[in-house]
Amino acid sequence: MGCRKLCLFFCALSIFCFHVCFSANFVPVDNYLIDCGSSSVTVVGNRNFSADSSSKKLLSTQQDVLASTSLKSITSSGDSTTLYQTARVFTGSSKYTFPINQKGRHWIRLYFYPFTYQNHNMSSAKFSVATQNNVLVSDFSVQKDPVMKEYSLNVSSNSLVIAFTPSNGSIAFVNAIEVVSVPVELIADVGLSLSNGLSSYSGLAGQALETVWRVNMGGPDVSPDNDTLSRTWVPDLNFLKEKNLASNFSKVGGVQYASGSATQNDAPVAVYGTGQEMNSQSDPRLNFNVTWEFQVEPGFQYLVRLHFCDLVSQGLNELYFNVYVDSLYAAKDLDLSTLNQNALGVPYYRDVVTALTSSNSLRVSMGPSSINKDYPNAILNGLEIMKMNNSVGSLSAGTAAVANNSGSNSKNVGVIVGAVLGAVCAVVLAGLLFVLCRRRRRMARRRQSKSWIPFSINGTASHTMGSKYSNGTTISAASNFEYRVPLAAVQEATNNFDESWVIGIGGFGKVYKGELSDGTKVAVKRGNPRSQQGIAEFRTEIEMLSQFRHRHLVSLIGYCDERNEMILIYEYMEKGTLKGHLYGSGFPTLSWKERLEICIGAARGLHYLHTGYAKAVIHRDVKSANILLDENLMAKVADFGLSKTGPELDQTHVSTAVKGSFGYLDPEYFRRQQLTEKSDVYSFGVVLFEVLCARPVIDPSLPREMVNLAEWAMKWQKKGQLEEIIDPALANKIRPESLRKFGETAEKCLADFGVDRPSMGDVLWNLEYALQLQEAAAAEGSDPQENSTNMIGELSPQVNNFNNDASASAINFEGTSVDDLSGVSMSRVFSQLVKSEGR
Repeated sequence: MGCRKLCLFFCALSIFCFHVCFSANFVPVDNYLIDCGSSSVTVVGNRNFSADSSSKKLLSTQQDVLASTSLKSITSSGDSTTLYQTARVFTGSSKYTFPINQKGRHWIRLYFYPFTYQNHNMSSAKFSVATQNNVLVSDFSVQKDPVMKEYSLNVSSNSLVIAFTPSNGSIAFVNAIEVVSVPVELIADVGLSLSNGLSSYSGLAGQALETVWRVNMGGPDVSPDNDTLSRTWVPDLNFLKEKNLASNFSKVGGVQYASGSATQNDAPVAVYGTGQEMNSQSDPRLNFNVTWEFQVEPGFQYLVRLHFCDLVSQGLNELYFNVYVDSLYAAKDLDLSTLNQNALGVPYYRDVVTALTSSNSLRVSMGPSSINKDYPNAILNGLEIMKMNNSVGSLSAGTAAVANNSGSNSKNVGVIVGAVLGAVCAVVLAGLLFVLCRRRRRMARRRQSKSWIPFSINGTASHTMGSKYSNGTTISAASNFEYRVPLAAVQEATNNFDESWVIGIGGFGKVYKGELSDGTKVAVKRGNPRSQQGIAEFRTEIEMLSQFRHRHLVSLIGYCDERNEMILIYEYMEKGTLKGHLYGSGFPTLSWKERLEICIGAARGLHYLHTGYAKAVIHRDVKSANILLDENLMAKVADFGLSKTGPELDQTHVSTAVKGSFGYLDPEYFRRQQLTEKSDVYSFGVVLFEVLCARPVIDPSLPREMVNLAEWAMKWQKKGQLEEIIDPALANKIRPESLRKFGETAEKCLADFGVDRPSMGDVLWNLEYALQLQEAAAAEGSDPQENSTNMIGELSPQVNNFNNDASASAINFEGTSVDDLSGVSMSRVFSQLVKSEGR
């Protein structure tokens, strides 16, 4: 009996220790809480904020200005109101330097509330805040209500510098500051990429994050006192699009933190114990999504953390559901009981990373899975949306310099937003003029005709094509390509244009993933009636792609023009766009060899357009987003909606309205409205630098001299220091000879005048040569060529006369009989041209 009691005692003790382990508060190593402007300790809940006077050893400022207000009407959440009644005002660049005792992720929380003190009106203050490596805000101002901004930064040095810099003679201020250690495991390095089918995304551990929204679904406010990491959670009702579609539940006592599950540091029991579910119990036939919409800042990626805890199921494997972020799957057929080791009520979270956002809103939806056995249902307990820093470490769309820890206050932070706006203003105005002119012409056409007459390709009769669900006459991707597709078949192939099947959105409309009856995957581009691109682009795309067959041009499988729809069906490119692999989408980094091979493939496709037909075809929209990659990373040029037939033999150019994409547009074409093949060459030159530097071609968040990639890269190329600006992932991985040849090729493509630019055939040869230099140097461990300069000028005549060389008798670069240059091995060419005896 005594042994039994002893066993029960130890079991109870184990359970007690287990619960203590999973509910104990985190004790931060670094814990700086400062009530700026205060002369005494301020108690906020269970935390003590030290007086500003005691933190003076942390502060370096030009003028000591402590401000306070007697206003009692300050409205803020919780009992943090007292923090907003005092402030420190900065009349010049100032900084706090916090010693860091434990490197790693830290919270930075900044409190702002404007009031007037003596002659300092904080409502008109405009300033920047930055750390050594990250810009937190730039040209920031607070007009009326209290604001708390929360950041999570990975601190790798022994100190953290937070610099405040007034803008243009203004002032800066702050009411309170927190710098607090964060649990190491709170932000894992790996998440899931939304833009690549929930593939792995790595690199989160090094990201600077700004908390944009932290929401408790179905529950009330959660104050910092009720969160182990002093976070605030707000209710979700203000974000729900259709409140009647959701039903909240609460079962706090059912939450079971377990080994390997989410912990209270991830979210408190008040979050996991409440949630929203579908309001569908009354009718099991209902099928809908519950949607929340959140305001975000465009131009950034976002880390979205979804919190789940199944407190509604009665048994295991009962609840299956889907979650979407902006119509992309964040979770598909999610079964929480399986993820949580066959248990219910166990917390779980999932991290997903968005692509670079272009909208100012982000939608999160949940809905039923087709696996559901009973009534449809879905749940969500909590949500966090965190902005990720951009390519220069900034969390602000404006531009500012990071904090300098050298002691020179005058150069700590510089704001150059006005200069950036000036640099892009002319381009934007020009774009608006073109849009207005295009819209006027389009409206004139609409007054003449409400719709357009469907047409057949090459005069053939209409045919049918089925999806994998169709029972009618079907075709596969390997059969005849010239088909008009019934709308019903397109709907079946795309699951009736299921928003969760959207894989891209462009100027023409949305692109859906689909599947034919034989299992062939396809991409379905559906025209948007409100799009600026319309009938002309639709016709052009069909006419161009129905004539061309080349392994480096995306193939057209079919089209649909029923009921005024404009739908194009292409072969599916598994790896997406080249742009997505360079930046912003979380794909694995491309090696230099892979990048060269992709550029070579795209160059082959463009060279075929320019020379492989009776008359040259000019693409007019060459950019990294229009270079697609298949499962083997083979490049194919896509999107021919703006393509134009080139000049006649007795002409030098085609006079036409300017079309294209900013950042890639040929300046000579822009000035003179005279289009030639060399306009494509210029755009391709921009792509080459984009491939090398892995950054957007226009980035207004960067300093003025860096906004335009082409201009910035050309400056470094002309200085002979191109290696200074290459993608850091390629550092020390490119052979100098290969980089020099690549840079020379891009430079010649970007010549101011078209006559000075090489042909795409010359560009293709030089890229092949750059690849050979890379591979030969890697294989031999020595300099493959002593002279790799000016090869475009030296070797162009030989490139254009390959037919005279017995070793290349099958190659005809300029003749109309060329069907596909991609199958030609350039090794035979190099055997004659690269070796000295071949020259």
